Amino acid sequence: MDSNVFLFLFGLGLLVLFGWYIFSESERVRRILGSLLTVALTALCVWTVNPPKEKVQLGLDLKGGSSFLIRLVAEDVEVTGADGKTTVEKRIITPSMVDQAVEVIRKRVDSLGTSEPVIAPAGPDRILVQIPGLDPEKLQDTRQQLQKVAKLEFRKVHPQSSGILNGSVPPDPGYIRMPHVETEEGEEVQRGEIIVRKTVDLEGQHVARAGAGFEAKGWLVHIIFDSEGGTTFGKLTTEVFNDRSQLAIILDGKVISAPGVNDGPILGGRCEISGHFDEKGARNLASALENPLKTPVVIEEERSTSPSLGADSINSGMTSGIYGVIATLVTVLLYYRLPGLVANIALAINMVVLLGSMAMFGSVLTLPGIAGIILTLGMAIDANVLIYERLREEMATGKTLKASISAAYDKAFSAIFDSNVTTLITAALLFWKATGPVKGFAVTLTLGIIASLFTALVVTRNLFEWAMHLGWLKKITMSNLIKPTKIDFLGQRRVAITGSLTIIAIAIGIFAFRGAKNFGVDFKGGDRLVLVAAKKPEDSVVRKAIEPLKIGDVVVQTEKSAASEFIVVRSPKGTGVQIAEHLSKTMPEAGFKREQLESVGGLVGKELATNSLVALGLGMLGILIYVSIRFEFSFAIGALVALLHDVIITVGIFSLMGRELSLVIVGAILTVAGYSVNDTIVVFDRIRENIKARRRGSIAEIMNVAVNETLSRTVLTGGVTLMTTLILFLFGGPVLADFALTIILGVLIGTYSSIYIAAPIVLWWSGKSGADLAEEIRRSEAQDEVVA
Repeated sequence: MDSNVFLFLFGLGLLVLFGWYIFSESERVRRILGSLLTVALTALCVWTVNPPKEKVQLGLDLKGGSSFLIRLVAEDVEVTGADGKTTVEKRIITPSMVDQAVEVIRKRVDSLGTSEPVIAPAGPDRILVQIPGLDPEKLQDTRQQLQKVAKLEFRKVHPQSSGILNGSVPPDPGYIRMPHVETEEGEEVQRGEIIVRKTVDLEGQHVARAGAGFEAKGWLVHIIFDSEGGTTFGKLTTEVFNDRSQLAIILDGKVISAPGVNDGPILGGRCEISGHFDEKGARNLASALENPLKTPVVIEEERSTSPSLGADSINSGMTSGIYGVIATLVTVLLYYRLPGLVANIALAINMVVLLGSMAMFGSVLTLPGIAGIILTLGMAIDANVLIYERLREEMATGKTLKASISAAYDKAFSAIFDSNVTTLITAALLFWKATGPVKGFAVTLTLGIIASLFTALVVTRNLFEWAMHLGWLKKITMSNLIKPTKIDFLGQRRVAITGSLTIIAIAIGIFAFRGAKNFGVDFKGGDRLVLVAAKKPEDSVVRKAIEPLKIGDVVVQTEKSAASEFIVVRSPKGTGVQIAEHLSKTMPEAGFKREQLESVGGLVGKELATNSLVALGLGMLGILIYVSIRFEFSFAIGALVALLHDVIITVGIFSLMGRELSLVIVGAILTVAGYSVNDTIVVFDRIRENIKARRRGSIAEIMNVAVNETLSRTVLTGGVTLMTTLILFLFGGPVLADFALTIILGVLIGTYSSIYIAAPIVLWWSGKSGADLAEEIRRSEAQDEVVA
């Protein structure tokens, strides 16, 4: 049976089991179905992920390679209207043009001898090219091959070209001037101009085959025309021979050769192009002529990583991942004891399901994706903490263990579901708008959240039910370091909100003052070159060595990972390669090696910035709508204000520390937004529950009780997430350091806002609108019961 058919049928079977599990009212049936679901899904994921080296695909930032984003350029075309007037219009890029360019680029990349390249359309006028394992030394050749149009033309040279150029012969309206160039030692050299026929006599589309060869005259390019091209070429060479003229061979608008036809017309449909080629130039030209692009292209974005830097990233990511897992497992086990062991078993299954799902769906694991796995571990604890803190409350009321466990899962469900759905909204938008490695983070986070929901709500409950059924579990004890509190949080709301407004104003001021310095090459365009040196010089020495190039604003900084130290050079677009070659020549004693190069055009940078703002805006809108539906509009306003509070202050502190915003950091900011809402929703859920239960006191007092009741969960979840993220910051390497720093700031600020900002805003808004919040919630609950 085909593996895809097997996966489909197996998945369908799991879906049926899950539906049966959800709707079954028999405890015995639910225990058996829950066990079958857990074992079957775990076994499937173990099967799909083995062997991991073959099944888990690594991104270019982990295995090394280069990525190019190529844009097709719309040419100007002359259009004659009904009135006979000619106007110049931009040619529209059509899907057929993109398809033709994809096929041409695919053939050119294949000719480079690379393995498993990815070449695919990326929008209406762009093509993404990913080449794993590409040697940095071959970058320049690859870049030239990708964007070389190879528009070949043959035109007759005017018999009196020299006379027209020196003014002794009047210009001929049927002819035009064209630059004449030759290639010497791989460099293009200008040789003046030449007068050629205005109309094209023969186009390169008639080239059937092209190849490079070495003869007495040096390296040549042999061309074989198709039948129509051969006939036309014979007529053209006959005309040139009879006029004692020359034949201009034109490549991409420049005359590269203008030989005479001295031995008679060429009627065999073959010709040779000579132009002082070396072997590489001849082979590249032959490949380009055999696969010509009909539409010009430009490389708008380029990112390359050496295999050694990829290996270093894997080591850093794995180190931080292992430390994060160990720290999480030990903390949960020590604090919750036997329930902690159950949670750890669920976390192990969570990891298996996550990796198996990635292998099953063909997801690519990137460096931010590793961060997503580590972050998922921290956030996965949240659901277990919610359940266990509920369990503690239920047992304190004197209920039996079985009744306490059942009530804990039932009451924690709404908070777990709502908080994870809001995080999924931000993850989905990040996947939609993100590119490259950040998209890998969004995929990992999404799969991780789904896996966490399954393991927390199904696996752990099933383990508890079996333990009680078999008589293994009679009593549960847990640590209780955070005792019940009665802090008047809402009584401090004016001080808290005033302080937050002050910090927000300062954050906005700092961000505005730094201006363009806030943004990395992803948004403002430019090159980011990463070098490693055998003998690392000071940053000032490197900066001084670059000054003679006079290429504009250049920033040189040192960045460190767990195992290496890098020199990072930020410069204008298209200068990274020049700087790397210049430093290698002028500072040979340093032993520079190019590890990474990112080059982003200004247009792409603006689009990325726009997409990031759109993703954040849509994320806030989605959360506003969801919270309004699940709670009330005043709660949605509270969640939105807390979200903006967290994002603005996080970005402000990030800016104050002199860091730059990149695509990876935008992913972290969106994660902060999701975490902020997650934290806030848990508090809102308890407020809603207390209001529905008709607890005594004013709305402010009920809110205070809710914040105090969820304080232990807020501190525990924030602490575990901070612990895993701090490990990521310390051991994850330079790429993930800023990412982790953003999450750390966001968790700290988000914890504060969920306690001091969100609930007071709900109270203020409901009072401002004149609504009776308690009555609204109860009326909404009554309507839900009627519908049910």
